[in-house]
Parts: sequence; structure tokens; C-alpha cells
Amino acid sequence: MDTREDSVSGDVGSWRDYGPTDLPKPLAAALEAFAERGYDGTSIREVASRSGLSVPGLYHHYPSKQALLVSLTTTVLHDLLARSRQAIDEAGPTPSEKFDAVVESLLRFHMFRRDQAFVASTEMRSMEPEARRAFVALRDEQQCMIDEIVEAGVADGTFSTPYPKDASRAVTTMCVAVASWYRPDGSLSPDEIVHRYLQVARNTVGAK
Repeated sequence: MDTREDSVSGDVGSWRDYGPTDLPKPLAAALEAFAERGYDGTSIREVASRSGLSVPGLYHHYPSKQALLVSLTTTVLHDLLARSRQAIDEAGPTPSEKFDAVVESLLRFHMFRRDQAFVASTEMRSMEPEARRAFVALRDEQQCMIDEIVEAGVADGTFSTPYPKDASRAVTTMCVAVASWYRPDGSLSPDEIVHRYLQVARNTVGAK
């Protein structure tokens, strides 16, 4: 089985390395509660209890449940973006190499940070309008990385899809969905999942 999930990471030393999350206690408690009960089903009192704080003590750091959600999801997306950029920067110069790197990064993130990714994806509906716009902007930044790589691959003949943006979004959707079913004790190791899904992703963009 792959052991990268247990590596000590801190800062993103390698985009493939995932250690225990270093979220502040209130955010870790909110993540746990939101993943189990959903945003609407979680009370601020429950988050305070899970984080070992009084309600006034929690409000000192996060003035509302909405603030907890925004801080948590923003942290998640910044982590994803940093890993994706690093994967692309360290890949070879061709669209094919960059594509493989960013897809692998997306897959590993949605396996090893599955609760964070799941909450960020499903609870966008619970965000207030301004927070939702900021979240969507970060999500679009991630998508644009893949769009640009696929379009470059189509331009130089590396990829043959007639619909590069549609194919790019299909690949992202497939990677994001891994967070909904992946389990560390499943029948496939992370490396096996990456191997299989890279083949599907390459087929989707018409890699030659």
C-alpha cells in the first residue's frame, strides 16, 4: 500500500506528500462536524465542544459558523492550488507531462484530503453570496490550469479531443468525485487508482 499519506509534510515540501492536517483546532472540529452532520446540521456549540473551547472562546477566533466554513474551505483550496502549481512546475515541458502531473495531484488531494474536499464541494451551497463568489473564483483558477494545458495539447497535436474545455471539465469532475468513495482500506492502493484514472483521463482528452 502507498505510504505517502503518512509522510510528514508541514509546508508543501512535495505535492505528493500528505501528513496529518495542521488545521487550527476550531477548523479541525468544524471539518469533523460538517463532514458528519453537514453545515446546517452542525451547531456552533457543537464545534466549540469538539474543539475544547467555550462558545465565547470560539467566537473570539471565528465570529460565526459562516466564518468557520469560509476559513476552512479557503484553506482547502489554497492547499490544492499550491500542490497543483508545484506539480505543473516540476513536470516536464510538454502538455502531456503537465497534464499527467496535475491530474495525479488532483487525484491524490481528493484521496488524502477527502473530508476537506468533500465539505468544500458540498457546502458551497451554504455560503453567503460574497463568500461563494470568492470560493468559485479559486475553484475556477484550478480549472483554468487544466484548461490551458489541454488547449495547449490540442494546439500542438498532443491531444485530439474536439472539445478541449468540455474534456478538461470532465477530467476535473472525475478527480473530484474520488473524495466521495475513496477509503484507505479499499481494494485499490492510491498508486493503483492514480494509474487507472490517468488512463481514463488521457483517453478523455484524446492523448496520443
